[in-house]
Amino acid sequence: MLDILTYPDPRLSQVCAPVEEVTPELRALADAMFETMYKAPGVGLAAPQVGHFIRMLVMDDGVQHGESRNPRVLLNPVLELEGDDVRSEKEGCLSVPLDFRADVIRKSRVHLTARDLDWKPVDEYLDGFAAIIVQHEADHLDGVLFIDRISRLRRSLYDSKVKKWLRRKKHSA
Repeated sequence: MLDILTYPDPRLSQVCAPVEEVTPELRALADAMFETMYKAPGVGLAAPQVGHFIRMLVMDDGVQHGESRNPRVLLNPVLELEGDDVRSEKEGCLSVPLDFRADVIRKSRVHLTARDLDWKPVDEYLDGFAAIIVQHEADHLDGVLFIDRISRLRRSLYDSKVKKWLRRKKHSA
């Protein structure tokens, strides 16, 4: 399992570099990211969350409802948000401690272009839960956490909780 960086680690706000080629190391990283994501448990994980600042994410939209797995690796994803239909979904994140969840408004449909692990082009539309996951994970590649998309009041309350938690953690160490 890989170590997952957690907020307020400043590296989580770093913008990631494009993936230039698929290497054996990149394939191994993807495998390790899936193992980490499934054990966490989660439905998506972006490379910067595990300290690799490249534009790669893994996701599996079949996990949430106990469906068969649908693992995907996306390299250099680009999203075009589709239409006016939006969805408010309670989100959490493996990089956001204290099991904090908040409603985040996202588009219900996205047009995704990317590369897969065989460097083949991906060009498709995602709806519903898959669209939400890919938007959340793609945000990480631009240094954005879902807590950056919530109200200032909700964010300041969360930041206060994190500061108290970190103080307690420091004193107990």
